[in-house]
Amino acid sequence: MRIKVPAALVMLVGLQAWTAPLSAHHSHGNYSLLEFTHLQGAVKEVLWLNPHVWVFLEVTDENGEVADWALEGGSISALTRRGWSRDDLQPGDEISVRCHQLRDGSNGCLLGYVTVPGAEEREFD
Repeated sequence: MRIKVPAALVMLVGLQAWTAPLSAHHSHGNYSLLEFTHLQGAVKEVLWLNPHVWVFLEVTDENGEVADWALEGGSISALTRRGWSRDDLQPGDEISVRCHQLRDGSNGCLLGYVTVPGAEEREFD
């Protein structure tokens, strides 16, 4: 016995299979996206990795204590399209950033914008 499957059902299943990888991307729900945190410090390390570039920043607070921050940037391809290159941020560079801090208040941020000395603020997401 043959079962007839409506063409619309075949198309719906095909569309679902094709778009499923898009929903697999992780969310940024662990960050407080409604406000920016402003940080200034020295770049400790930059990791150009997929799926996201990471910037590690040494930030000195108002009490003179140094804290390390992990800043999640955009993908390598997104940053390259925005004009960033691996050489733009180097260890020791003093930068300021606007980012969305982790909801739990720990030293982590989703990078939004980076400013290097003598340049205008640029998107890093």
